[in-house]
Amino acid sequence: MKEKRGIILGGAIIGILGVLSVYCGNPKNMGICIACFIRDISGGLGLHKAEIVQYVRPEIIGMVLGAFGIALVNKEFSTKGGSSPFLRFILGAMVMIGALMFLGCPTRMVLRLAGGDFNAIFGIIGFAVGIIVGIYFLNRGFTLKRNYKQTKLEGYVFPIINIGLFIMLAAGSSLLIFSKEGPGSQHSPIWIALAVGLVVGVICQRTRLCMVGGIRDMILFKDSYLLLGFLAMLIAAFLGNLAFGFFTPGFANQPVAHTDWIWNFLGMVVAGWGSVLLGGCPMRQLVLSGEGNVDSVITVLGMFVGAAFCHNFKLASSPKGPTPTGQIAVILCLVALGAISYFSMAKDVKVKSDKDIKGGVSVD
Repeated sequence: MKEKRGIILGGAIIGILGVLSVYCGNPKNMGICIACFIRDISGGLGLHKAEIVQYVRPEIIGMVLGAFGIALVNKEFSTKGGSSPFLRFILGAMVMIGALMFLGCPTRMVLRLAGGDFNAIFGIIGFAVGIIVGIYFLNRGFTLKRNYKQTKLEGYVFPIINIGLFIMLAAGSSLLIFSKEGPGSQHSPIWIALAVGLVVGVICQRTRLCMVGGIRDMILFKDSYLLLGFLAMLIAAFLGNLAFGFFTPGFANQPVAHTDWIWNFLGMVVAGWGSVLLGGCPMRQLVLSGEGNVDSVITVLGMFVGAAFCHNFKLASSPKGPTPTGQIAVILCLVALGAISYFSMAKDVKVKSDKDIKGGVSVD
């Protein structure tokens, strides 16, 4: 019961921080979004040329550093990696393609619903369907194989890079690109955004908050622990939106969203399925990367490249709806996920308990 109180409180804090981030300048219903923020950073580093979504988001940096710091303090920092790195890179890119078809990660999906965007309902259904499909393969022995202990330096590199990136941002480095209009131009002051990221990183590291894990554990083990955190986030963000006057219910004219329910659904099927195979949602991957998990770092790098591809090849949706190339990409991702899931099955392995997941089927 004590643990459940902790994750409920943590989820509620994140929900409130999401609303406060909008109040401080972030785009509406985008107080916290791992997919959108990674996309923006990708643009800020010049990896894509979509001028309205280019900005180094301190929230992402803060999440990595928050998880890194608290893991060091609690002696939980452990460098490990080597579990199917290239497949993880590809899966990370595909998760990003699915998320940018929907226009949001699982966290933003919850925050969009809390703000009254009913298009998120189709995303949630698709996300759950993707997780169920992934569970089907987990139960039949899907595995990305075990990871191995690495040198401490390997685990320190990613947090160090994030520190350097924040210094560049704070100094207004001319090497970075800054949007002058659109969602990329809308952001909280950098120190507030960093503080939000740090708090979220600490909470997620201590509670293991993960929406993929929440739905997966509820289906496999009837364990509601992780799911309670996202329910608390939804309720807290809903109340916060009401208090600030941000709640605008409906389908049409929602901020940074489109109304094509089929592709909202299918995009999040890809995101959910890919995240199950990876062992955690995009937020969880960031936290694990801060804890020294090099496999998660590879996954996050795949997300960066996936975001760049989405905008360089016109795969990402816009408020006008999905693009034809984006639709083709989502279908190809579904086919690729099926192939990866099937050919990565260890025929003699089945998931019987949470320990089986932690022992090699996932990185969570």
